[in-house]
Amino acid sequence: MSIQVLPAEVVDLIAAGEVIDSLSAVVRELVENALDAGATRISVSLLPSLWQVQVSDNGKGMTLEDLRVCAAPHSTSKICTSQDLWNITSLGFRGEALHSISQVSELAICSRLSGRLDAVGWRIGYQKGKVIEEEAIAIASGTIVTVTNLFSSLPVRRRGLPPVNQQLKAIQKLIQYIALAHPTITWQVKQNNQPWFHISPGVNSRHILPQFLRKITTGDLRYFREFGDGESSLELVLGLPDRAHRYKPDWVKVAVNGRVIRNQELEQAMISGMSRTLPRDRFPIAFLHLHVNPDQIDWNRHPAKEEIYLHSLGHWQEKVGHAIEKSLRLNNDYSPQGEGDRRIKKVLKAAEPKAIYNFNEETTLSDKLPHDISQLKLKAIAQVNKTYIIAEHPHGLWIIEQHIAHERILYEQLQDQWEIVSLATPIVLNNLRPSQLQQLEILGLEIEPFGEELWAIRNAPAMLATREDCQAALIELSWGGDLEAAQVATACRSAIRNGTPLTKAKMQEIVDRWQITRNPRTCPHGRPIYLSLEESTLARFFRRSWVIGKSHGI
Repeated sequence: MSIQVLPAEVVDLIAAGEVIDSLSAVVRELVENALDAGATRISVSLLPSLWQVQVSDNGKGMTLEDLRVCAAPHSTSKICTSQDLWNITSLGFRGEALHSISQVSELAICSRLSGRLDAVGWRIGYQKGKVIEEEAIAIASGTIVTVTNLFSSLPVRRRGLPPVNQQLKAIQKLIQYIALAHPTITWQVKQNNQPWFHISPGVNSRHILPQFLRKITTGDLRYFREFGDGESSLELVLGLPDRAHRYKPDWVKVAVNGRVIRNQELEQAMISGMSRTLPRDRFPIAFLHLHVNPDQIDWNRHPAKEEIYLHSLGHWQEKVGHAIEKSLRLNNDYSPQGEGDRRIKKVLKAAEPKAIYNFNEETTLSDKLPHDISQLKLKAIAQVNKTYIIAEHPHGLWIIEQHIAHERILYEQLQDQWEIVSLATPIVLNNLRPSQLQQLEILGLEIEPFGEELWAIRNAPAMLATREDCQAALIELSWGGDLEAAQVATACRSAIRNGTPLTKAKMQEIVDRWQITRNPRTCPHGRPIYLSLEESTLARFFRRSWVIGKSHGI
């Protein structure tokens, strides 16, 4: 479709006008145009001192006729009629970006149509949305847009902008978010004619995120995709809770149909889904990308299209919870390499300069377990220090901390079957504060006065009712927290203590039950449950690839 000016009745339906208020806003609009043009390689060049932005792409390009009208107000090739507003499949649709940019800067566009050997490249300069110069040039297929002297006619706006370093940081974040939503794109970003950062393409967002976050590798992330009705699908990249988390929720992001948006409901669904898998005061690394039928979205709500109306929001919240649960199960683990393998690799690399042995990431032994880990039978073989269960499998061994593995089992059991039972003999508590009494009532316990500063508790959680320390457990529960916190406290108190000797049969029972839990990587407090040592890494550590006699200098 060629570029044309929208009819007045369509313009009147557009709810929010485009506002170019910063360097990052210019970059956003130009990059989105490049993506809509089908670009696979995008280059961004910034000269902050000259208030200049240049975006180059290898997209389909534009004809001379399109170039002449593309900066006119409300001119676009994305939509034509009012009905198109309810079926938007592109990132842009309002036809205001280039016109708005030309109002506050010097704008020049060079473009050549792709797919035609006889196509001629053209350069056109604009001022206030009107063509002021036009010439034929030699250019490869694609488009180069140059914005210079941004806000030169609006010095007040320039003075009101944040410092340059903050604006550059905003641009970096913007490009990173867009790259996550479009993982197959190659990005090259320059600042003052010097390389600033580069983003390599990947199969999915799991290969993109480690390029932004230090100390995070693809092995620390899980990728999950599920197809729904029609053309809809859900993609989730999730940091494994025992390896990847943050001090703040700055990498809990949501994208819909190729655009990162703000949606508190979906963001909170991801945080809640990881709430009992992460350490205290830590937040997940999570990127959710929904591919939804266009008629289920209203994009026409925010100038930057960061806020949308999404139909069936409750349905997607439920889907997110299920996706997180499936992602954290061991039987979906495609890369079980653990922290123990990393430490061994560090030892090997440190030893390289002093030995003829060379560490090689490419191993002749298989680094990966079968795609269906449910077929992997963990066999408990020993207990170490009455604390750790050693379990072997054909590809190595795992060291499992018995108390927190059992705690995870009991916690999920309590989640599914929280039951309050009557006590044969009431338990008497004394000196309880009003807040403690209220907390016990919230948990569903029956409390009756039993004398001065004495109360009789006539029921208790089933898991605690028969324990000798039930009284102490009830006092612990009275100190606050919701039902979930009470379940965690109950599971922790009821789990097998470290220092308890276990038979092989009991160890095997714990391993089998733990392996099929929903979140087997961490306990409800966020502590890692197991350490994996894979056979391939052990083989490298013990240098089993050496030729016989080599270690003797032969």
